Amino acid sequence: MPDHLEALIQELAGSSAADATTEELAAWLAGSRRFRLFVEAHRAKIRKKLRGATDEEARRDVRTELAVARLLLAERRFELAFEAYGSTKGGPDFTVAFRGERSFNLEVTRLHRSPRDAVHGGPLMTKLRQLPPSAPNVVLIAIEGDSADALDVADATRGLLARAETKDDAFFVARGFDGTRGFNQRYLRLGAVIVWCEGAVGDARVSSWTNRAARIPVPERAARACLACLRAD
Repeated sequence: MPDHLEALIQELAGSSAADATTEELAAWLAGSRRFRLFVEAHRAKIRKKLRGATDEEARRDVRTELAVARLLLAERRFELAFEAYGSTKGGPDFTVAFRGERSFNLEVTRLHRSPRDAVHGGPLMTKLRQLPPSAPNVVLIAIEGDSADALDVADATRGLLARAETKDDAFFVARGFDGTRGFNQRYLRLGAVIVWCEGAVGDARVSSWTNRAARIPVPERAARACLACLRAD
């Protein structure tokens, strides 16, 4: 490994610089100039995330965020800002600019359990609270397995909307919302959901769902390009 990359990895990961996650990160840095420039530009935030990830699950979460960034930056029409809303405010991970289109926010999360167990829209409910009101918003859910279709977002959202229609305030309050009204307001900020299954092959790697009720839709060309990047090997 070139000395400058070894120094960067050491700066980012410290005593964990020899583990599997950082070894993979080193390979990504060596293989992509655009990704390396992104990491160098956001080194302080990435260092904080890597060094703050004290167990294997947390490190895999950080790895997923960086893997998504690497794949998107393979498309030269994409530019990424990292935690543009500030890490302390709980905003989206990335603000994504696609040439000629309106920017959109991308929040990345990794499902820690089987997709079959992700009832009541669990990962979505958590991430809805982080979506700003003034821009298109996409939530990306990374899952394990052999197909992104294993997580049925349409079914999960139908279940949530059914609860909202029956004014099940207790359900939403228990999940951090100001009742049904709070959920409805946040739901309208969600433009789309992407399910990414990195271990799958080809089209099975990615599925997407669009919220037709969103106040600000995600630009279609940008969304298509994003999906194409995530299908890449």
